[in-house]
Amino acid sequence: MTGLRGNGLPNLRSRWARFALIAGPGLVVMLADTDAGSIITAAQSGAQWGYRLLLLQLLLIPILFVVQELTVRLGIVSGKGHGELIRQYFGSRWAWISVGTLVLACVGALLSELSGLAGVGLMFGVPAWLTMAVVVCGLTLMAYTGSYLSVERIAMAVGAFELVFLLVAWKAQPHMAAMAAGALSIPWREPNYLYLMAANIGAVIMPWMVFYQQSAVVEKKLTTADLAAARWDTALGAVVTQVIMACVLIAAAATLGDAGAPATLDSVQQIAKAITPFLGETTGTLLFGLGMIGAALVATIVVTLTAARTLGEVLGVKHSLEYAPREAPWFYGIYTVSLAASGLFVASGVNLVNLSVGVQVMNALLLPFVLGFLYLLARRLPLPHRLRGGYAVIVVLIVTLTAGFGVYAALAGVAG
Repeated sequence: MTGLRGNGLPNLRSRWARFALIAGPGLVVMLADTDAGSIITAAQSGAQWGYRLLLLQLLLIPILFVVQELTVRLGIVSGKGHGELIRQYFGSRWAWISVGTLVLACVGALLSELSGLAGVGLMFGVPAWLTMAVVVCGLTLMAYTGSYLSVERIAMAVGAFELVFLLVAWKAQPHMAAMAAGALSIPWREPNYLYLMAANIGAVIMPWMVFYQQSAVVEKKLTTADLAAARWDTALGAVVTQVIMACVLIAAAATLGDAGAPATLDSVQQIAKAITPFLGETTGTLLFGLGMIGAALVATIVVTLTAARTLGEVLGVKHSLEYAPREAPWFYGIYTVSLAASGLFVASGVNLVNLSVGVQVMNALLLPFVLGFLYLLARRLPLPHRLRGGYAVIVVLIVTLTAGFGVYAALAGVAG
């Protein structure tokens, strides 16, 4: 994208126009954050524990912003991707270890997203193999023929369908008093509660988000003049993604959590039928399907691009959508193989809910490694953008507590 380096955007007359041009990486990665697995995790949380995990959704907003703001700062100031910076400061061995954790998270996420899309297809009578064929072919064509900006716009457009969950939550007619009481009732000693708490933390702060947003601001050629707008882009996205998560949880809690016995949801079809009764069967199924499609598609785009970009960074080969397929064969090859292999696996049949919640718990277990590198890299930035002083203390406390509690909750939940 031309005109973003150097003097920034001198030809734009308003700050809103400037923001609209710079915004994108933060909104896209946050819409991808509310992916199929996250929606399923939020629905399970509301179904099994009512509103008891609602407060956590709100508390995670500033934590999510703090983490992703560091990736924005690293990408804009250094002009390099996350894997490339780890290799520069810590060597190839640590870079490959970091990429190994990323690939693990990306594979789990891809399977979860594509399973979500297959589940939506089954709701409308479309077999899983046909849904996978359409998705894999469509997203491959998008990457091979589009630029970064066109892919970003497509991702934001499909991700906007997630906003239908706000309507779903409103139509569920939750009781405010019950929401407030439930949100403040926290059963700390219940293993299943801790397991879902870890899943929610893992659903919000995912390893691939760090790698994607840093690479995206680099590929978009943002400079330090764009840093403030990029931060607002990230802050807005953090609020939007957690509001959507809260809405899914509220809808499930209002329809299932108040029903008496905790409910277990084993498929996308069950979730759709459970949380959309107030909209009518046809309308509810359609809206839930649109929201799930938006969530899963934007996440699939982000996760697949992240794996291809980061492996390209560590391999030292071209790894950007600005190159044609013949100029960056490794990048496009990894992108294509990841999509096709995951699509084939999903077409063979998999338990979506168990897989999705398990993937989020795995993300929570990977947090110490991912957030640790993020903090250490931010401490190596040149002044005045280096993470230092009182804010550095706040960040290290947030990183330590979030990663530590995520691992504790995950292990306690599994052990229980």
